[in-house]
Parts: sequence; C-alpha cells; structure tokens
Amino acid sequence: MKKKIFAIALSLMMVLALCTACGNSGTAGSVSGSADSSAAAPTDGGKNPASMKTFTVGFDAEYPPFGYKDDNGDYTGFDLELAQAVCEKEGWELKKNPIDWDSKDMELNSGSIDCIWNGFTINGREDDYTWSVPYCDNSQVVVVPKDSGIKKLSDLKGKIVGVQTASAAYDVLTNKDQQKKLGDSFAELQQFGDYNTAFTELQAGSLDALAIDIGVANYQLKQRGDGFVKLDEALNSEQYGVGFKKGNTKLRDVINKDLKELKEDGTVDQLAQKYDIADMICL
Repeated sequence: MKKKIFAIALSLMMVLALCTACGNSGTAGSVSGSADSSAAAPTDGGKNPASMKTFTVGFDAEYPPFGYKDDNGDYTGFDLELAQAVCEKEGWELKKNPIDWDSKDMELNSGSIDCIWNGFTINGREDDYTWSVPYCDNSQVVVVPKDSGIKKLSDLKGKIVGVQTASAAYDVLTNKDQQKKLGDSFAELQQFGDYNTAFTELQAGSLDALAIDIGVANYQLKQRGDGFVKLDEALNSEQYGVGFKKGNTKLRDVINKDLKELKEDGTVDQLAQKYDIADMICL
C-alpha cells in the first residue's frame, strides 16, 4: 500500500515538473520574441527612403510665401514646390499635410508627417531634430503701421506686439540670450495661431506692431499695399532647414543630396525668383 501511494505521489510530482517546464519554456519564448521585435524596430526615426512611395510634408498653411493656400484653393509656396521637385527626382508622391504649428512635434513624432518643411528655423533647435542643410537665410523683423510713429526697436516699449505661437520670433523675444529684455518692455506680447489673423488685428489697431520673419513680412507688405512699414533694425538672424525626427539621417541624406542637385540645375533659384526670396537663398 505504501509503495502504491509513493508511486502515485511520484507520478504527480513528475507531471507538475513537466507543466512548470512547459510554462517556463513558453515564457522564455515570449521574452525572446519581444527582444527580436525590439531589435528589428527601426532606429532611424522614420521610414526607409528606399521603400518610400509617398513623402508627407507638414507645413503651416498660413505662412506665405513658403506655404499657403492660393486663390484656387490649392496649397502652394516656395517650400512646397521645392518638396515637389524632390519628389519628382525620387519617384515619390508628395502629400501636403497642413498642421497647427504648435502641434508640429506631435505630428512628427507620431509619424503622420515625414518632416517639417515650411520656413522652419534651425537656430536654437539644433539638438531637437535631425536637420537638412540650411537652404534659406532669414531675419526676424518688426512691422508697424506707417503712421504709428514707431521708428526703432526701442520705440516698442509699452506697446502691444503680436507674434505667431511657437514661432522663431516668439523664441527671440522670450530668450534671455537674445531679445528678452526688449520683449519684457512691451505692454503685452500677444500670440496668434497665424499671421493673417495677426495682420488683421494690426490693421484694426488692436496691435501696435508685429514681430515676423522677413520673408513673410515682405510678402504681406507687397500684398497689403503701403499701409505698413518694416523697421530697419532686425531682431535676429537665422537659417531655415528641413526638420526630421531625431535620428532620421537616412531620409535627411536623401533630401540633402536632392537639394544640392536642385541648386546646381537652377531649380532652387528659379523658384526663389518666382516667390521673391532670391536674396534669402544660402544653399
């Protein structure tokens, strides 16, 4: 009887040992599978250019002459036409994705866009993105009504100044290493989602001045007649580049190659003349 009980107990122990071993084997397989998946994950922060069929550009649709909606309701501009020229070289379809400028990082990091290409300032953001070569020089300037009596930057003390949200001009006026002292002298620094709205407020008298990129300022002044002037003193100088997700060097390298070739074949200069920014090109 004792031998029979011992045999049953021994059999139960063996079954339990086998089940435990099977469970451990399954768990080890799962861990191994997770590790393999992680190792296979892309490390360059974006799609492989060799397998791309579309190229999705995130841009501010209220940022002429670099990106905007024309009279026909189509998105156009210097940056978008330059991106189209890149796509034609690579055999990609250009996807134009208008974005809220203050949501640009979320759009880029989520993968809904491949890059930010729309008058995007490199300076001060060097470590936040993987950048193309600079292709355009830019300055931050101040636009005021012609009859405002404001002649120089120091005249802005006690004034209401407008700026686009999350723009380079806002960064300049709030950065202690740049023009924060000037910004602190304003009665108020108001932020707007786009410069068309800001210009409307400037024209209505709700703003005394507008801090803005020189390329956009020149375009707006040309479109709106002689009611506004640009101050001679610039707030800052900077350069534009194409911003990619951090680490996406493969796509960056392709764009750099194409930008160089488009400069050499005259495409960049032709587009710059079309959009009246020839003196800003630095490729």
